[in-house]
Amino acid sequence: MPLRRLATVVAATLAVALVATACGGGGGGNDQAAQTVSLDWGEPENALIPGNNTEQNGGDVLDALFAGLVKYDVNTAAPSNEAAESITSADNRVWTIKLKPGWTFHDGTPVTAQNYVDAWNWVAYGPNAAQAQSFMEKIDGYDEVSGEAPTAPAMRGLRVVDPQTFEVTLKAPFVIFPTTLGYSAYYPLPQKFFTDRAGFEAAPVGNGEYKFESRTPNQNMTLVRNDQYAGSDKPQVPRLEFRVYADIQTAYDDVVSGNLDHVKAIPPAALTGGRWRQDLGAGAHAKDGLQTTALGFPLYDPRFQNPQVRQAMSMAIDRQAIVDQIFGGTYKPADGLATPAAQGYLPNQCGANCQFNPQRARELLAQAGGFQGPLTLTANADGGHSEWMQAVTNQLRQNLGIDAQYTPLPSFSEVRQQANAFQFQGLFRAAWIGDYPNLETFLTQLYRTDASSNDFKYSNPAVDQALDRADQAPNEQAAEAGYQEAERLILADMPSIPLFTRQIIYGDSSRLASGDRNPLDRLVTTSFQLNPQN
Repeated sequence: MPLRRLATVVAATLAVALVATACGGGGGGNDQAAQTVSLDWGEPENALIPGNNTEQNGGDVLDALFAGLVKYDVNTAAPSNEAAESITSADNRVWTIKLKPGWTFHDGTPVTAQNYVDAWNWVAYGPNAAQAQSFMEKIDGYDEVSGEAPTAPAMRGLRVVDPQTFEVTLKAPFVIFPTTLGYSAYYPLPQKFFTDRAGFEAAPVGNGEYKFESRTPNQNMTLVRNDQYAGSDKPQVPRLEFRVYADIQTAYDDVVSGNLDHVKAIPPAALTGGRWRQDLGAGAHAKDGLQTTALGFPLYDPRFQNPQVRQAMSMAIDRQAIVDQIFGGTYKPADGLATPAAQGYLPNQCGANCQFNPQRARELLAQAGGFQGPLTLTANADGGHSEWMQAVTNQLRQNLGIDAQYTPLPSFSEVRQQANAFQFQGLFRAAWIGDYPNLETFLTQLYRTDASSNDFKYSNPAVDQALDRADQAPNEQAAEAGYQEAERLILADMPSIPLFTRQIIYGDSSRLASGDRNPLDRLVTTSFQLNPQN
């Protein structure tokens, strides 16, 4: 997912304060408040349609409202079947998916094979402009439905066999296809979505652990437990309240003070010196994950066309110094495009291009003819990025002698608007959380030509071909080697600067006995439990 990600939309400070005061975490006055778990949140970029959200704010709520064919382990992210009884293929191209019986949507209608086929076709259909559209590109018939003027109404590669079974025919073999099916783009949609789109967007209907209850834009959203949930892990908490916060520091402070129960990230100021562990005690959590932080190049700007310019900027950044001074050692310098938690990760893929070498950086920039004009660096101001972004800016200025300036935008949504319109005029934050636990998720959606999250306008036919070969490998081991080859090709071009890999770091208030996130930084809502005294 693109920046799925660590961000919140700016809301009025007074509104946030009122929400926090009125609905604080404590178990005081009324029973409903005492049985509600509150979580920090930001307004999602788009309406809560699974195939049209590729960022964290939308993803957190969608993962509570919906359940997928596959789920990912809370600690390892290993995939296992959830709504799927089986996902099988004799050739890795034609896949038969059988559903478990007994699943229903929140409106009581059964979840059938047709709901998956209809949902996937909607995501793929070009005029719908769904953000996760490219996740359907491997299905046979995608090309005919995905353009602005489709020549077919649906993909021929999807076929309903019976109410509990459907068949997926891909354009070519894709050995890790079952691993991908826990991602939200593959969630089913109820018939209500197609007959009453406005009603669905106002009150989404899913098949997951929690049901929609209410929403006040730019303030909060509440979900209630789905007691008919058919999954193996049942939700424990009666109600979840997602609260909009203007910045991560305020959310963190509210968790520490007991006015909020769960914060999805820790601000840099609290990471310094390990203060967050002292503040939160048993509520401080960290686990290896699938999160990366990079800086993207707008390759549509001629000033960034020369790879030597891009390599020079990468070598001018002292990643370890930033990790030590700002992140308290909780991040690690990146040595490639993926994290060690991803299947297929290979250490030191980036080599010298990701190692701090200011002298070589200056030599490369001189060979490229220097850099013309000011260099801007952009991130969202509401995500807690100012300290490290300013540190990178200072290093580029000092080590390359260029006029580097940090120019934040107020909100995550404004950053995404510039990304989608290809309007960046300098380096931009390009964080990523794996959509599933495989090296491929750090490559295809970001660096394949015209991929959904290719905000760089990067294109290399050799990379596209290497990804195709890896997809079509006869087994997962061969696929890993192929994806590693593609990663090396991308890093040689350096369309982005890998900076850090980071643990999943989050915090719970003392009200919670447990409240977890998995290595993909997804909420595991079934893990939330209140302490007995609450």
